[in-house]
Amino acid sequence: MNVLLAALLSAAALAGAPAHAASPAASPLVGQWILDVDSLPMPPEARPKRVSLAFAATPDGRWNERVEILDQNDKTLHSESTLSLDGTPGRASGTYWVDVLAAKMPAPDVLVMQFVYEGIPRSTRVYSLSADGNVMTETEAYFRDGTPVMRTALFRRADGGR
Repeated sequence: MNVLLAALLSAAALAGAPAHAASPAASPLVGQWILDVDSLPMPPEARPKRVSLAFAATPDGRWNERVEILDQNDKTLHSESTLSLDGTPGRASGTYWVDVLAAKMPAPDVLVMQFVYEGIPRSTRVYSLSADGNVMTETEAYFRDGTPVMRTALFRRADGGR
């Protein structure tokens, strides 16, 4: 009976333990990605001309993200951040409308990020990878006039493959 009780308590303790984040260095999301601007659900004249997104693992086990956006007026916006993947907020620098982020990587091919600008939550984005590792889907959730909105966009590896 004591063995059964010990086994049940051990199983309960393991079930309640937090899941460990995936290792950034082992993530297939590492690399440079180019947005397929035609995949954006908006009129062509409202789309950016180009979006480049680069993910990298740092030597200390954190996650670096660099974004560069070329808008319709040929103005370049950029942002960079280096975060732990435990959901702890971190600062972003640059000209894009984000100054604080938080991130978690529940699996090596999934990244969840929360974006904030000037103290106001802007969006949550989920990045997930296709089975062949060459297409990354970005699902963005945000609010417009109090209504929840979701947008999906596709990124392709900058080098065309792994």
